[in-house]
Amino acid sequence: MVLSSTGNEGRNQLESHLSIRSMHGRQSWNASQALPRDVHELKLPLQQKDRQVQHRQQGLWPYSLLNSPLHQPLCDNSLLEVLIGLAASMGERTLLPHDRGHLLWTAEDGASRLLTSSMDRWTTAIVGDDGIDGPVMGFGEKVTAQVIARGDGTVAGAAVIDYMLQIWAPSLSTSWKAGDGRRISEGDVIVEISGDSESVLRMERSILNILGQLSGIATNAAHWATIAPRQVAATRKTVWGMLDKWAVHLGGGLTHRLNKDDAKMIKENDLAVTGESGMQAIVQLLSTMDVDDCGAFLELEVTNEKDAIIAASTWKQRQDTESVPQLVLMLDNFGPERSKEMVNELTDMGLRDAVVLEASGNIVFKDLEEWRECGVDVLSTSAINRGTTPIDVSMLIGQ
Repeated sequence: MVLSSTGNEGRNQLESHLSIRSMHGRQSWNASQALPRDVHELKLPLQQKDRQVQHRQQGLWPYSLLNSPLHQPLCDNSLLEVLIGLAASMGERTLLPHDRGHLLWTAEDGASRLLTSSMDRWTTAIVGDDGIDGPVMGFGEKVTAQVIARGDGTVAGAAVIDYMLQIWAPSLSTSWKAGDGRRISEGDVIVEISGDSESVLRMERSILNILGQLSGIATNAAHWATIAPRQVAATRKTVWGMLDKWAVHLGGGLTHRLNKDDAKMIKENDLAVTGESGMQAIVQLLSTMDVDDCGAFLELEVTNEKDAIIAASTWKQRQDTESVPQLVLMLDNFGPERSKEMVNELTDMGLRDAVVLEASGNIVFKDLEEWRECGVDVLSTSAINRGTTPIDVSMLIGQ
């Protein structure tokens, strides 16, 4: 589906798409059902609710629209209005199934249960590795510490830090000057943390590690989203799981599938265990696959042109006889030129509209311009979130 860039037609298309995407998400994959009972029933204490109100008042809710002139706080705009503005500012863009960020975070509600459960697991591990096995109850003098940016970037991790502090250092409070998704410059104060000195010092390293690491990912994702001629998605190769995905989302990248159950991806090993080989396995799987069991989308990895054509042809035959969405076809290690040739061949055969084409494998930042004329719909790479440089941040306690 392609958005019209102006007028009511564009609004109607986008509203329809969001409605379909939301409905499909409820039918195919219920995030809350995947959570442990204790996480699903988690009641956030009043302190965090107060922080959420504070974030709204200060206009610090996140957004992942770095390329848009609507790069401003979302507290005065609905997510729909922002997306409509993005469509208008960027011309015709395809809405891709790889955009799963709405399951982690929305401008209206902040972190979802799915993201909160990930925060819980990772923050428990982070503070545990720092020797903290229970809530910090400090008794030092009251202080206020500032976390200061030592470089430019995009903030990610504010919500994680708030979650961590409410569990592990409940005596501390935060006042965010630049919240999740906001651009920062060297010397900017990102957050002020107030409370007893002992708790501030115990939590200092965990706070800086989280903020630096996730902001580094968001900043890198913003660079990719700004330069790339196509939309860029992360992969399931992560360091901090869904937190990485969330940071990519805040930087303007696409999350891709959030976990193995979020969408069905058929890769080389999946074909190997079918007992069939090569094209026979592809035809068998695509002809019989129940799309209702595939989650958000169905994706097939191919490594050569013949497999790509047989997959697209098989899926087009299904589309001619039943209502099924586009197949996501991953062109693995094709490179820009082979990908362009593949696009042209599928177009000539009348198969292009049956598939969403994803190029993956050996995609690096310095070569992004080479993908401008390739004709694929999306690029996917782990380089957007792995091996990134953390943003340099430091904490100073006021005298």
